Amino acid sequence: MELIFLGTGAGVPAKQRNVSALALDLSNERGTTWLFDCGEATQHQILHTTIKPRKIEKIFITHLHGDHIFGLPGFLGSRSFQDGTDTLTVYGPNGIKEFIEVSLRVSCTHLKYPLEIVEINEGVIFEDEQFLVEAKKLEHGIVCYGYRIIEKDLKGSLQVEKLKALGIPPGPIYKKLKDGKTVTLDDGTILHGADFVGADKPGRKLAIVGDTRISKKAIELALDVDVLVHEATFGKEDQIIAHNYYHSTTEQAAYVAKEANVKKLILNHLSSRYQGEDLNQLLIEAQQIFPNVFIAFDFYRHEITRK
Repeated sequence: MELIFLGTGAGVPAKQRNVSALALDLSNERGTTWLFDCGEATQHQILHTTIKPRKIEKIFITHLHGDHIFGLPGFLGSRSFQDGTDTLTVYGPNGIKEFIEVSLRVSCTHLKYPLEIVEINEGVIFEDEQFLVEAKKLEHGIVCYGYRIIEKDLKGSLQVEKLKALGIPPGPIYKKLKDGKTVTLDDGTILHGADFVGADKPGRKLAIVGDTRISKKAIELALDVDVLVHEATFGKEDQIIAHNYYHSTTEQAAYVAKEANVKKLILNHLSSRYQGEDLNQLLIEAQQIFPNVFIAFDFYRHEITRK
């Protein structure tokens, strides 16, 4: 599980930072990639990575401001030129369906793969045997969601050496025990699956917070996660501007991380007004509240390791 930052700037593209797009590489977990927001030129940014567009199975949109969605029609169209017909699902606020359908219809773009569009509300918006995704409304100028991604615990490994020591060769018995079942051998010996399976491996958790003022719901989304990606459009000295434009400062993002007991904070969505030494100052401001913090840059990759 690895985060790949495709665009880390706020509002408009800049030479050093493109607008919002963040990939979650789940190649090892499910052979796919998830995308969070799709600002202008996201497909161009993808060309500089190992991400395969046809492997992107889900796109989660935080809100409908242009710097978060203007790359979506182009990406959807280009994905049709990739080999493969796997379904792509787009999740987002009310209005995302109209935006996509009108863009594709007016441009006469015909997709060669199934496209599902899910307009979401707060709560669990996706769940399968591997992952659960929860959405909560943040405090922005328009409806904006943050996402909490939970990897479910993995079942413990079968203790094969322990079975071999009992003279039990590999076979159907191993699978039954792995599934937690009770097995009776030919000699009447009873084996309980729980005695031969190690402890479950805890799943990983992360939160991705879209544009927002400092928010109680952001803290709820980020509670005890391994990684929190939080917008930090402005620095401490611009706190009033941040409030007026429904954004957060670096200090406020750090406060959310501290209150939520996260393990690592990654600051994202920075205004282009901050360059060079200014970025170091932003980092210092955040570190004074939450030490384990990093400022993302385009193409930065962060692996979320299993405990």
